[in-house]
Amino acid sequence: MKFSEQWLREWVNPALNTQELMDQITMAGLEVDGFEPVAGQFSGVVVGEVISVEPHPDADKLRVCQVSNGQDTVQVVCGAPNVRDGLKVPFAVVGAVLPGDFRIKKAKLRGQPSEGMLCAESELGLSDSHDGLMELPADAPTGQDLGDYLKLNDVTIDVDLTPNRADCLSIKGIAREVGVLNSMVVDAPEIEPVEAVHSEVPDIAVKAPSGCPRYLGRILRNVNLQVESPLWMQEKLRRSGIRSIDAAVDVTNYVMLELGQPMHAFDRDEIKGGIVVRMAEQSEKLVLLDGQEVELTAETLIIADHEKPVAIAGVMGGEHSGVSTATRDLVLESAYFDPISLAGKARHYGLHTDASHRFERGVDYELARDAMERCTALLMDIVGGEPGDIVEVVSDEHLPADRTIDLREQRVADVLGLAIDRTTVEEILTRLGLHIDKLLKDGWCVHVPTFRPDISIEEDLIEEIGRIYGYNNLPVTEPVGSLGLRPEEEAVRPVSAIQNYFVARGYQEAVTYSFVDPKVQQLVDPEREGIELANPISSDLSVMRTSLWSGLLKTVAHNQNRQQPRIRLFETGLRFLKNGDAIDQQPMLAGVVVGSQLPENWVNGRRAADFFDVKGELESLFRLLGIDIQFLASQHPALHPGQTAELVRDGEHVGWLGTLHPQVQKNLELNGAILMFELSLNSIVSGYVPNFKEISKFPEVRRDLAIIIGNDVAFADVERVAKKHAGERLTALRAFDVYEGESLGEGNRSLALSLFWQHPDRTLNEEEVHSLFNGVIDALKEELGATLRS
Repeated sequence: MKFSEQWLREWVNPALNTQELMDQITMAGLEVDGFEPVAGQFSGVVVGEVISVEPHPDADKLRVCQVSNGQDTVQVVCGAPNVRDGLKVPFAVVGAVLPGDFRIKKAKLRGQPSEGMLCAESELGLSDSHDGLMELPADAPTGQDLGDYLKLNDVTIDVDLTPNRADCLSIKGIAREVGVLNSMVVDAPEIEPVEAVHSEVPDIAVKAPSGCPRYLGRILRNVNLQVESPLWMQEKLRRSGIRSIDAAVDVTNYVMLELGQPMHAFDRDEIKGGIVVRMAEQSEKLVLLDGQEVELTAETLIIADHEKPVAIAGVMGGEHSGVSTATRDLVLESAYFDPISLAGKARHYGLHTDASHRFERGVDYELARDAMERCTALLMDIVGGEPGDIVEVVSDEHLPADRTIDLREQRVADVLGLAIDRTTVEEILTRLGLHIDKLLKDGWCVHVPTFRPDISIEEDLIEEIGRIYGYNNLPVTEPVGSLGLRPEEEAVRPVSAIQNYFVARGYQEAVTYSFVDPKVQQLVDPEREGIELANPISSDLSVMRTSLWSGLLKTVAHNQNRQQPRIRLFETGLRFLKNGDAIDQQPMLAGVVVGSQLPENWVNGRRAADFFDVKGELESLFRLLGIDIQFLASQHPALHPGQTAELVRDGEHVGWLGTLHPQVQKNLELNGAILMFELSLNSIVSGYVPNFKEISKFPEVRRDLAIIIGNDVAFADVERVAKKHAGERLTALRAFDVYEGESLGEGNRSLALSLFWQHPDRTLNEEEVHSLFNGVIDALKEELGATLRS
C-alpha cells in the first residue's frame, strides 16, 4: 500500500516528522517497506505561461516560444509536440538545477537564443512520462515556484501489509491507525447522500448471492469525460503508484485509495438489458480492459449483462463495456464480494489488480453505499452528470455475521505478561472502533466492527491491545512451565536410530518433495492413483507421492547427470494414499543404491553393489531393531523380475526390496543397476525389549549335514523347518556351502548346514544332541523333500 504523507496528514496530522511517523507505523505492526520523495531534487522551476509559439526558421521540429515567468517574457526554443499558446507548463529558468545536477544556461539552438527550458514530467523526476510537456491547469499562478504549487515537499510511503490487515489498504484505514496511536480525532471528509434528479435505475439481478451478497448500482447521465481529472487528484493517484487515465477511472481509483472500496464504471450504452451477477458458463470468453482475451471457467464469478460477460467480478472489467471520452452515461458499481469466492481467481487468469488485492483480503461489507455516494459527488464536481437513485441488492444470510467476543481481563495479563488498567484497555478498544457492548465481571463483551474481518477470537483482541499499548512497553519475561517426563516404550526404536544406522553405512539422507511428477510416479507405482494438487507449483510437481521412490529416483538422475558414479541415499517421510474421501499419511523408509559397494581406493575393488549387499544391510538393521523379517520372492511392477523380494513380518507386508525394472530405468534415463527398498516405518520400529542373559560356561556342540534339495526351495524355508525342530537350545544355524552339478540331478542342489547347541547350566550329552539332530533331518525330509547327501 503506497500513499502520500501529505494526503495522510489531511486526515490526521500528529506532531511527528516523517521518520518518526514511519517508525510509529512500523511498531504498530504495519511495516514500512520504504519511502521516496514524490519528485526529483530540483530548484529554479516556476509555473510558466506560453505567450506565443512560432516555427523555428531553421528546424522543422523546433518551435520558438515566448514564455512568461511571471515577471519577464523570455524566448525559449522547444521541440515538444504539445507546446501551444496559453499553455501553463513547468519552466526551468536560467540558473535552475534539474535532477541529475543538470544546470540550465543561456544557449542557442540552431541559431535561435533560448533562455530556459520547458519541462516534461520525466525531466522533473515526477514520472517516466516524456511524451510531451507537463500541462498545468489554466488557473495555475504564473511565476509561482512549482514545488510550492504542486506541494512537492512530500514523500510516498510504502507499507508492507500482512494479508490480515485489509482494513489498512486505504488512507482511511492508515489514518485510523495513526489516530489511535496518537489519541487524535481523524478528520475524515463528510459523505452526504447525493439526491437523485431522475428516476432511471439499473436492472440488477444477483444469481450468485454466496459470492456477491451485496451489489449496488446507480446511473449517472450526461457526463463529460473529455474533462480531465483535476491536478490534485492526479497527483494523489501518482503518489500512490496509480497513473491517471480518465476522469471516471481516476475517481473510482481515488475512492478505492481513500476509503478502501474498489469500484467500477460501465458505459451504460454497452450494457444490454441490465446487470446480472452470476457464475460464468464454461469456456465463455471476455476481452479485458488490458486487451487480453480470457476463457472463463465455471468457478468464476462474473458481472454480465443480458447477453454477455462484461467483467470478472472483483478483478477487472471488460474492454467492450469500458468508458471512453465518448461515453455520456455511466453505470456505477459498488459491491461486496466474498473473499473465499474470489481467492485465486485473478492469479488463475494471470492477473493481479488493486481491486482483487483488496477483495481477496476482505473489504468492509458496509462500505459500498458510502463509496457510491462519495464517487458520485466527485464525478459530478469534475465531469458533471445527473445521478439517479441507488439500487441495492443484498442477501443478509450470505453477509458475514456480526461478531461479539468475550475478553477476560486476566487473560490479557497472562498473554501480555502485564496487568493493564481496565480504563486503559477500554480506551484502546474504543479508539480502535471496537464497541464494548457490556461490562462483564471479569472482562468485557466486545462487538467487532465490520471493517475488521481479521478479528474473530479473544487472542486477536489481546494482540490489538498489545499493539496499541506498544510492544516496546511490554515487559521482557521468560515463560515458565512444568514439563513432565513422558514415558517411552522401550521396545519402540526412535527413527533417529534408523537414520544413524544408514549414515554409518555410508548413505546420505535425502529430503525430497512430497509432491512429484505424475509420470515418474506412474512408472514406480502404477497400481495406485496419486492425489492431484488443486494448485500445483508446476506440472511436474502436481501429485502427492504414493512412494518415496519417485523423489529418490529423480535425485539419482540429478546426481548421475553430474558424473556421480556411486550413490547411496535414504529418506524417511510420508506417503499419501487415497482412502475413500480421506487421505492416509503413512511414514515410510526408502533407499537407493547405485554403483560400487565400497568407496574406490587402493584396497577396495570396483565390485558393483548387488541385491544381496542391500539385503545384508537391511538384515543388519533388523537385528539392531530386534525384529524378524522374512524375504520372500515376489513380483513388483517397478522391480526386476527374479530380483524382487517382499518383506514380511508375522505374516504382514512390510515393504519391498529389489532392482529397478530395466524398462523403468530406460524411461528415466538412469545408468547401472539401481537397487531400491521401501519399508513401512510403523511396521519395523517396534521390536523386542533387550534383557540380560548370562553367557553359558559350558561347551557348544556343533553338527554338520549336507542335504540335496530342489532349486525351487528357498533357504528361508529350510531355516524355518530346521529351527522349528532343533529345540530351544539351538544357538545358531548357518549355511556354509552350496553346490550344483550334474551328479545331483537336474533341478537339485546341495546345501551344507551347521547347527550349534548349548545349554546354560550343563554340558549337553550325545544322546540329546543326536535326537535333536535326527529330528531336524527327518523334518527336512518330510516337509521339504530333502535327502541326505552321501
